[in-house]
Amino acid sequence: MKHAIALLVGLLLCWQLLYWGVGEIAFRSPWETIRFTAGLLGSDRFWPHLLETSKAFALALALSVAIGLPLGALLGLNRAARAVFEPMLVSSYAIPKITLYPILLLMFGLGISAKIAFGVIHGVIPIALFTLGAVRQIKPVLLKTGRVMGLGPWEMGWRVLLPAAMPEIFAGLRIGFSLTLIGTLLGEMFASQRGLGFLLMNAIGLHNVDLIMALTLLLAGFAGAASWALLVIGRRVGDGT
Repeated sequence: MKHAIALLVGLLLCWQLLYWGVGEIAFRSPWETIRFTAGLLGSDRFWPHLLETSKAFALALALSVAIGLPLGALLGLNRAARAVFEPMLVSSYAIPKITLYPILLLMFGLGISAKIAFGVIHGVIPIALFTLGAVRQIKPVLLKTGRVMGLGPWEMGWRVLLPAAMPEIFAGLRIGFSLTLIGTLLGEMFASQRGLGFLLMNAIGLHNVDLIMALTLLLAGFAGAASWALLVIGRRVGDGT
């Protein structure tokens, strides 16, 4: 807790120093941003945008996990499939996803489906790659023990693979969480009329520094808190195993 407080104080201090250096044209002080954010949260016009982003992000994250975990586990267990598909996943991970957005718009249209799809293509690959690496590093004796006990595929995954690979899987979930959020917001920024990404793009176009700073604070706070929570859970799971 002391380290977290010290980090927060240090960030606020750096923020204030940067504000003094840059000035009012392109920045706001911590107090001004917090005050504007409080007013934004009390506005009825803000909540529909927040709910739109929350719904798109939640669905995109759920799909990323539901696809990435089984895919990574399957490739981690199957050497032949891993040799074929792992290079493809790594290459896909390196592709700038923004180049795929016009194709997604043609496929899904100007709605929430395109935002969800854009979030999924950002988050599913790191989750799959981390899961693949985690399963591949499981000690062979654990797999042999499961086979000797006569465990089926689902029991093997639930009782052997998942507990042994959980710490590395949580590392992938942390990265997938952040990238899925980024993908969802980017989808809202380029082709949407609702959502936090849409508000942020409008604020940039209108040079509304107060709104830009407030949205950045909210998104950074949410992403940081979620990442910290996943880190704590992952460490506890790792200690338990």
